[in-house]
Amino acid sequence: MLHEPATPAEKDPAGPYKMRLGIWMFVFYALFYASFVAINLLSPLAMAVIVFAGLNLATVYGFALIIVALIEALIYDAMCRKKEAAFAQAEKQKSGKGKSNKKGKA
Repeated sequence: MLHEPATPAEKDPAGPYKMRLGIWMFVFYALFYASFVAINLLSPLAMAVIVFAGLNLATVYGFALIIVALIEALIYDAMCRKKEAAFAQAEKQKSGKGKSNKKGKA
């Protein structure tokens, strides 16, 4: 039995853009998470301080980590879709111009 992709895979022209964007977003989130760990390591009692609506810093920061991850995912998706659409439009215009030149010569 063959285990091949269901659809043929082509080179993704937006691949380098997606990779750079993903790396920058990962670095941002890693620093955000590292600050959470640093607070726990350096000043664990600070996590017990009530900061919002009766919730302590640990709970608020934990929810913030989850929400920021979801927001980053939505931003990444939107930016990648926009870049892919731009490449598709450019390819469509490129192939459209090529066809019109061929028709004019014939």
